[in-house]
Amino acid sequence: MSFLLVGNLSLFCHSSLSGVFLEERLRTSRNDRKGTSQHDKEVDFQVKKVLLTGAGGFIGRHSIPFLLKNDYEVHAIYNAAETDIAAHKNLFWHKCDLLNLAEQKYLLSKIKPTHLLHFAWYTAHGKYWTAVENLKWVQASLDLFVNFAENGGRRAVGAGTCAEYDWNHGYCSEEITPLKPSTLYGACKRSLQEMLSRYSKQAGVSFAWGRIFFLYGPYEHPQRLVPYVICSLLKNQTAQCSHGNQVRDFLHVEDVASAFVALLESDVQGAVNIASGKPLDLKEVIYKIARKIGGVDRIQLGVIPSPADEPQTLTADVRRLFEEVKWQPEYDIDSGLEQTIEWWRKHLND
Repeated sequence: MSFLLVGNLSLFCHSSLSGVFLEERLRTSRNDRKGTSQHDKEVDFQVKKVLLTGAGGFIGRHSIPFLLKNDYEVHAIYNAAETDIAAHKNLFWHKCDLLNLAEQKYLLSKIKPTHLLHFAWYTAHGKYWTAVENLKWVQASLDLFVNFAENGGRRAVGAGTCAEYDWNHGYCSEEITPLKPSTLYGACKRSLQEMLSRYSKQAGVSFAWGRIFFLYGPYEHPQRLVPYVICSLLKNQTAQCSHGNQVRDFLHVEDVASAFVALLESDVQGAVNIASGKPLDLKEVIYKIARKIGGVDRIQLGVIPSPADEPQTLTADVRRLFEEVKWQPEYDIDSGLEQTIEWWRKHLND
């Protein structure tokens, strides 16, 4: 279900009616502009309208407050389920299956966004690494960017992954680390970024690509490491983990979201690592959680086997993010874990 906000009035509509409301809104906007001054037309042209895909997802939902804070008119796309995100006068929800080219083309032709922040993808836990759906999302994403450009889009940012890099190198730099993905997921993201980089230059669209490393925070899938350990300890259960000697770069999901919005706001182009630049052993993260909750004695390391091809170290060079995008995180690992623990205390039985 989608809704548009007009003053303090919320108009709720099913997807079959959303186009009608949107058409009326655009018609009213065109009529209002008749007879306005040149200054008014210039101001109207400068309105930033962002199409946010995956808006109900782990990162997308956290991006909305940062987009609104930066004065965007946010057109948020969802498909599978409605969200519990608070209403706002500049937030408009649209139900759309982006894998359906006709739906996608219709929506972009009506909204005509100036900006695109693309998170939507197949992300089923434990399945996305090898899923054939990755191929479908490459095609859908290519269609999306073409439709965005053809409808006057100016600036686009896509979500990539550290899985695009050759993990044998451990330290991942946008400029020097080879791109050699070992999974279908990583290969699809890598190929998409290369194609979009070429196309954006041809189409005259400013384009950047954020490579996500390891994130945690509210709304993460409960079977991933940080929420699994938190929930196990909150339930007075043991947390069974691998040896924990793997080195990873963790960043709170709100910081990931704010970094993407900062990248969207900037004129930086190309790939940018989205990470903290402060690698930690997994066991250090695990024991930090245990000490904050209580239950160090219920941590069991070495119980879960690690995949034979799992890299020992994966860390990010964040100089482009910090120096060119000029972004800094709000959370360190301790404050981020504390916030996440408190969120899970409230949602443990959801």
